[in-house]
Amino acid sequence: MVTVTLSPTERSQVRRHRDRQRTDRAELHAVLDEALVAHLGRVVDGEPVVLPTLHARVGETLYLHGSSGAASLRGDEPVCVTVTLVDGLVYARRWFTQSANYRSAVVRGHARPVTDPDEALVALRALVTQVAPGQEDHADPPSRKELAATGMVAVDLTEASVKTRSGPPGDGDAVAAGDHRWAGVVGLEMRVTGVTTCPALPADTPVPAHVPTG
Repeated sequence: MVTVTLSPTERSQVRRHRDRQRTDRAELHAVLDEALVAHLGRVVDGEPVVLPTLHARVGETLYLHGSSGAASLRGDEPVCVTVTLVDGLVYARRWFTQSANYRSAVVRGHARPVTDPDEALVALRALVTQVAPGQEDHADPPSRKELAATGMVAVDLTEASVKTRSGPPGDGDAVAAGDHRWAGVVGLEMRVTGVTTCPALPADTPVPAHVPTG
């Protein structure tokens, strides 16, 4: 049974600003489920490589997607996966206290290649749902040929950490000293900027209800 808390290991313990480390496993799930892009780090021929990739979580397993021929998805090797959500830019009165409000997750583990077709379909459905909710039922699932051309690795979420920052600049002492220059937080969010219908379709083709339009 997976515990509801994250128990830091020597590798996953936050070293700096330990007060920002979170131990609720639900916060790990929330960060992974909201993010659209993960970064997969591994060693290739003795050199570090970090690549962006799509991901999806199913229970306590994180799936990473790519081409079946990609060296980054060979699996059977140690990896580190990171996800970051930036919620705001913190404008401070000193360069040293300039910062950002964020939520981040780091997952350490062993990448397991997904070879079972049934598991691969479950993972791919979760991935489609992650990036385009509703599309998993609107679009066709992969053919056998397409499934064979798709690479997928699984990483267990046992060893993971979550770190967050929120709130105003940490230079309140400057205000106490009479420095009244503006400082604060510029909030950031990801949003839909518009929808463009595929040019192969008639221009008046209705947009399905599950597609966000703004």
